[in-house]
Amino acid sequence: MPKFPASPTSGGRLAWTVPAVLGVIGGILLGLGIGWGGLAVVVGLLLAWFDARPLLAGAALLGGAAGFGSVRVQAAQPDPMTPWIGAQVTLTGDWDGQFLTLHDPRARLAVAPKPGIPTGRVTLSGRLVRPDSRRIPGGFDQAAWLRSQGGLFLPTPTAVLMAAQVRSSTPENGLRGWFRRGLTVGLGQREAALMQAIELGDRNDIGQEKFAEGYGVRDAFNRAGLAHLMALSGQNVALITGVLIWLLTRAGVPNLWRYLAPALLLVPYLVQLVGFSPSITRAVIMGFAVMIGLAVGRGKPDGLGITAFAALACLLPFPMWLLDVGFQLSFLAVLALLLSGKVAALLPPKWPMWLRLALVATVLAELGTLPIIASTFGQIPLVGLPANLLAGAVMVVLVPLGFLAGLLGPAAILINWLVSIFANMLLLIAETFGRAPVLSWGTVSAAGYVAYALAAGAGVLWLRGRIRAPAALGTVLACMVFTALPPRLNPPCEIVFLDVGQGDATLIRLPGFTALVDAGGSVNSDYDVGERTVLPALRALGVRKLDLLIATHADTDHIEGISGVLRGLPVGEMWVGHLKTDDPVLTAVLLTARERRVPVREVRRGDQLKVSGLTLNVLWPVGNVWSTEDNDNSVAVTLELPTAGGKLWRTAILGDLADPAEALISAGKLDLLKAAHHGSRFSTGQTVLAQTRPEDVLISVGARNTYGHPHPTVLARIQAVRAKVWRTDQMGTVRWPLP
Repeated sequence: MPKFPASPTSGGRLAWTVPAVLGVIGGILLGLGIGWGGLAVVVGLLLAWFDARPLLAGAALLGGAAGFGSVRVQAAQPDPMTPWIGAQVTLTGDWDGQFLTLHDPRARLAVAPKPGIPTGRVTLSGRLVRPDSRRIPGGFDQAAWLRSQGGLFLPTPTAVLMAAQVRSSTPENGLRGWFRRGLTVGLGQREAALMQAIELGDRNDIGQEKFAEGYGVRDAFNRAGLAHLMALSGQNVALITGVLIWLLTRAGVPNLWRYLAPALLLVPYLVQLVGFSPSITRAVIMGFAVMIGLAVGRGKPDGLGITAFAALACLLPFPMWLLDVGFQLSFLAVLALLLSGKVAALLPPKWPMWLRLALVATVLAELGTLPIIASTFGQIPLVGLPANLLAGAVMVVLVPLGFLAGLLGPAAILINWLVSIFANMLLLIAETFGRAPVLSWGTVSAAGYVAYALAAGAGVLWLRGRIRAPAALGTVLACMVFTALPPRLNPPCEIVFLDVGQGDATLIRLPGFTALVDAGGSVNSDYDVGERTVLPALRALGVRKLDLLIATHADTDHIEGISGVLRGLPVGEMWVGHLKTDDPVLTAVLLTARERRVPVREVRRGDQLKVSGLTLNVLWPVGNVWSTEDNDNSVAVTLELPTAGGKLWRTAILGDLADPAEALISAGKLDLLKAAHHGSRFSTGQTVLAQTRPEDVLISVGARNTYGHPHPTVLARIQAVRAKVWRTDQMGTVRWPLP
C-alpha cells in the first residue's frame, strides 16, 4: 500500500466524486475490453495520494468496480428481437421521433426512413435488420450509436426497421403532446421546427428545412458554431429556472421555496417532457444540486465536484453514454467553463463583467470541445464567437418564451407571434454566419488527442500559476508541430473506393494531386449522398480541395452527389464525357459547377494528364458517335504509376461501360480492375478480363441492393481468371495503397 502524505496545506481539497468518476470511467472502458482504461483508475488513485486522503483511493476503486459491473450488466441483457431479424414484420408501439418503443416484448427500435408523422402511437411495417457499423470515413456508426442509447433501465435499440411504412398513427396526448402543440400553433413550418429542436431536442423536422438548395438549416447552424443551441443543455435549464427564480423573488417567496420549487420542477421536466439524453440529464442533475444547496443555505457547490457527481449519476445507469459524442461534448464544455473566472480576470477590468464572461464562455466552450468537433464533423467554425454572442442574446428571450408557449398549449397562439419574431432572428443569425468559411479537418488520431490534452493541460497549469507562460506556450507549439509534421513527411498515396451504397465514388490521392471520380447518388430519394456521405468522408480523410473531379456519365447513382461536393470543397477542374443537355441530374451538376466557377472540360479518347508521377489516360468515349444508353458513354480511364522495380502499376475505372463497349477500350494488362456497373451481368465480360488479366477486381456495390449486384455470372468469370474480389457491400470503404 502506498503511504499517503499528510499535508495540512494540500489535504481535503478534492471532492470525493472526482476519483470516483475516474474509477467509473476506467471500469467502463475495461468492461468494454479497452485495456488502457485502467489509466483512469490509476489517475484517480494518484489524485487521492496527492490529496492525502486514503478514502479517496477507495472511492476510485469502488468506482472502477461499479463502472465495470454496470457495463457488463447492460451487455448481458437479452435481445428480444433476435428471433425476428431478417423478417418482414408489422409492429405497434410509441414513436417519440427517434425510436419506436414496444411494450410486448419490451424493446426499442430505430426506424429507417424516419416516418414523417407526429410523435404518438403508431403501427409500422418493414424488415428488421441489424444496424450497420461505420462503412466510410466520417460516416455514421449506427451500431455504436444505438448501443449508447440504452441503459440499465432503458432497453438498448438493437435492430432497425428498414423500408418502414406507416399503417396507422395517433398523435400523442398528455403533457408532451400538449407542449408540442403550444410550440407549433400559429408558427410557420421552419419556425415550428426550430422551436421543437430548441425546447424538446427534436431535430427531425429542422433537419428537413433548407435556406436554399444545398444549404440546410442544420448545416448553417453547424457552420456558424451554433449547433449546440438545438441540443437541450445547461442553457435551457439555466434560462428556464433563472426566470422562475426571478419571478419567485419578485413575489417575495421565502428563500427555501424560491430555489426548491424550480429544483422540483426539473424532475418532471426531464422524465415526462424532454426525456433522457446526456446533455440535458447532466444539466438537470447539476441544476438540481445547485438549487438544493442554495435552498438549504449551503451556497454554490464546488464546480469540479458537482460536475463529477453529474457524470457519476449519468454513467452508472447509462454506462455506454461514455462513448456518446453528446456526453463528451457536454462534459468537456462544462469543464472548460470552470475556468471562466480566471480567464475573465485577464481581460481589461474596465470591460463589464457580463461582457467578459460572455466572451470567455464562448471561447472556452469552443476550445474545450475542439478535438471532438473537428473529428466528428470534419470542420471547425471560424465565426463562432460573434455568432454565439448574438444568438445568446436572442436565446435569453426565446427559450423562456418558448417554454411558456409550450405550457399554454393551443392557447399559445396568443404569444407565438412574439415567438416567431425571435425565432426568425435566430434563423437569420444562423443563415448569415453559416455562409462564412469553415476550417476543414480530418479525423483526429489518438496521437492528436494526446497532443491536445498536453496543450490544454499546459494552459490550465498556466492559468493556475503552476508554470510560467513561456513553458505553456512552448508546450502548445511543440504539440502543434508534433501533429502537423507526420502528414507532411508521409503524405497519403492511395486510391479510396468509398462505400456510397449502390453507386460509385473513387478518390485518388497522391502528393500534390487529389482527384475524385463520381460522387454517388440516391435514386428516387431526397437523400443528398454528396453532402451527407461523400463530403464528410473527404473531410475525415483530410481532403481540403480537389484538383480534378470526373463525372463519368449521366446516371444518378454516379453524379448526383457531385453537386454537394462542388458546394463543399474547392475544385480545380471537372471532366465530363457526353455533355447531354436534356438530363436533369447532369444539368444540375453543370449549373452548380458554373455557380462555383469550376471549369468543365469534355474529354475524349487519347486525352492524358501527367501529374505527381501519375499518368491518367482517357480511353473512352471516342466522341464521334453517342449511344442512346448513358452507360455506353461512360468516361473510362486508366491510372499508371511507376513502381520501385521500374514496372508500371496499372488500374482502370470504367464507369458503367457494358460489354462489348468495355472490350473496345483496350485497357491492357492491369493490376487492379474496378468492375464496371457494380458487377452487372452485362459488364466485366470474358473479353475484358482476358485483355486485362487483373490480379484484383474491386466491385462498388450497395449492401442489400435490389438489382442482384454483383451477379453470380460475373463472380464466376472473375474466379475463372483467378482474380481476388473486393466488394464494398461486404467490406465497406476499401483503401488501396499505391506504389
